Amino acid sequence: MTVLEKTVDETSPPAVEGRRRGSAWLLTVFLAAALPALVPVAASLGAYPVPVGDVLGSVLHHLGLGGRELDRVAESVLWNVRFPRIVLALLVGASLGCAGALMQGVFGNPLAEPGVIGVSSGAAVGAVGAIAFGLDFLGTWTVSAFAFASGLATVLLVYAMSRSGGRTEVVTLILTGIAVNAFAGALIGLFLFFADTAAVNQITFWQLGSLSQATWPKVLAVLPCAAIGLTVAPLYARRLDLLSLGERPARHLGVEVERLRIALILVIALLTAAAVSVSGIIGFVGLVVPHLLRMAAGPGHRFLIPASALLGALVLLAADLTARTIAAPAELPLGVLTALLGSPFFFWLLRRTRRRQGGWA
Repeated sequence: MTVLEKTVDETSPPAVEGRRRGSAWLLTVFLAAALPALVPVAASLGAYPVPVGDVLGSVLHHLGLGGRELDRVAESVLWNVRFPRIVLALLVGASLGCAGALMQGVFGNPLAEPGVIGVSSGAAVGAVGAIAFGLDFLGTWTVSAFAFASGLATVLLVYAMSRSGGRTEVVTLILTGIAVNAFAGALIGLFLFFADTAAVNQITFWQLGSLSQATWPKVLAVLPCAAIGLTVAPLYARRLDLLSLGERPARHLGVEVERLRIALILVIALLTAAAVSVSGIIGFVGLVVPHLLRMAAGPGHRFLIPASALLGALVLLAADLTARTIAAPAELPLGVLTALLGSPFFFWLLRRTRRRQGGWA
């Protein structure tokens, strides 16, 4: 066998598919092991350090499996501060990662991310409006409820405005989302203009993204939406694989493209609005996570969707741990940290895509 024949044989579709499948299994096993390994470390580190052994002992004690109860301060730090924040980071990260994978599948573009259709900016308008005008009739839930409702409403508006003749073209949807994002930015600026100093500070902190206000009620607020979205999303994996062939081939293979797009946009809106409502705007997780997995193990959505949720949870938990320890006792805003890391990656991704395609024309 010549070198050329050997190379062709090694890079044939069955060989490539086999390598991708092996990579997918290895990545899944790694993520499934890394996530529970990082949780006790994240619970251990902070302004009040708790040894990892004590963390595990406390968890076992609460589960009735042995272990031991810690002193009152350590128990309060773990169960009232650290664990709600960890669970919220896992839910928000999984939601954003999964939403990013769905977005890139729906739009057929690895540069797409949940904010493209306006859900993040729409949620920001609701939250900023509630803060600027001092609304509190829902108590501590007011900002989150307004952010969630306005995020969903914005997505529905974008979809309705981009729909024509019973169909929605991807390009029209993206351009409508860009226009709505610009309008939402103007509204946020207007709210900031009328807000007092205290409200401006609170709005700025919320826009930077943070999990510092994590509580068990906020976890419970996100949990149903995240659970529904993360459960429903993998059911569309096969149809997303067919859609990646193009709309016309997908229709010939039995995919109802318009119905699929509507369903997935609603799932994306549910996941993103729920995440943004409790954490503020945290960018680049939905962009970077699915693309890294796609480069490592191929574009198959049966692997990509659940793996994006796992890696999104792992990335956000690691980022939050870094944000609250790297500049201790101060805390770096989480959205700032993800943007600092994600922006160079996005630039590299643009350059790589342009180089491979030989230009954008």
